[in-house]
Amino acid sequence: MKRIYMDYNASTPIAPEVQQIIIETLDGAYGNPSASHWAGIPAKKAVEKARTQIASLIGAAPEEIIFTSGGTEANNHVLKGTIDACPHKGHIITTKVEHPAVLEPCRHLEKYGTEVTYIETDTYGQVHPADIEAAIKENTVLISVMHANNEVGTVNPIHQIADIARRHHIPLHSDAAQSLGKISVDVNELGVDYLSIAGHKLYAPKGIGALYIRKGQTPESFMHGAGHEQGRRAGTENVVLAAGLGKACELIEYDNHQTDIQELRDDFWQQLQNEFGSRIIMNGHPVERLPNTLHVSFKGYIGQDILNDIPDVCASTGAACHSGSVNLSPVLKAIGTDTESGKGAIRFSLGRYTKKSDIQIVVESLKKIISN
Repeated sequence: MKRIYMDYNASTPIAPEVQQIIIETLDGAYGNPSASHWAGIPAKKAVEKARTQIASLIGAAPEEIIFTSGGTEANNHVLKGTIDACPHKGHIITTKVEHPAVLEPCRHLEKYGTEVTYIETDTYGQVHPADIEAAIKENTVLISVMHANNEVGTVNPIHQIADIARRHHIPLHSDAAQSLGKISVDVNELGVDYLSIAGHKLYAPKGIGALYIRKGQTPESFMHGAGHEQGRRAGTENVVLAAGLGKACELIEYDNHQTDIQELRDDFWQQLQNEFGSRIIMNGHPVERLPNTLHVSFKGYIGQDILNDIPDVCASTGAACHSGSVNLSPVLKAIGTDTESGKGAIRFSLGRYTKKSDIQIVVESLKKIISN
């Protein structure tokens, strides 16, 4: 059987154009970008070009972009940096369906006196702005709400939450690791003060990311040392990976794949409905969701067992199996998914290189496993 990759929300292949710029940068920009001599200047230019490419994609100024090791570091920088910059412990508002890269830093901060409110979502996994506003306190110093959920793909009304945050003079952070490259992400249209980016979700390498910090925001530096990245993130920049991320962002600006990907996703869902009827349900918002994401539950089955039977298909499950028991993911629990539905959950996430024939092969493979 042909190997088929449908786990683009977990990580993407590196685009050929990105690979090429990495090779060119390895050959021609080996100097330290902080150095002013002939070897350092090309490296500095490569970093600044990448910074400009990222900024252009999201409607930011280049000086509002700093490089990180990925989305996790970007999230940690905002959350911990905001609290470190406060004269008091402060209060953070986030949601129960955030990625662990937000939830775990919040739990860490709670150990040291920071108060955190975790907002519930509806059954689609979408946050209601009114619930955010109701949670605001006098000492609220940050609101952090993901743009799109990594599991079920539901997109949040960030611009509405931003309106609330502005009225109360509270900075807003959004983890855009899953949304960037799939839907429009403009920091001014969204109204965010911080935005986290992960390179390996964008056809760039792992180990590189970026953080948008709106001019005027002053979180404490995440890493201390020399004055790299405007003094916000010490450590010599990874020139090669930064160039790769910049190129990936440039490709996205001219990418017209998303309409095709959504058509494939919708066709996939239609075929699954036709074949399995009431034995399959879709999780997440039916409309306001990422165009590449199809999160479904096969009733009466265990998602991991299904994937074990089709090992040439890469996808993700929404439940973990241990010694005969099934534990639902925090996201599925948060949206109120019952155990019977949740244990059969599978996330299929499509991408730039998914073909219509891949869809057909997966459907035919599933038909051999699942009976009506």
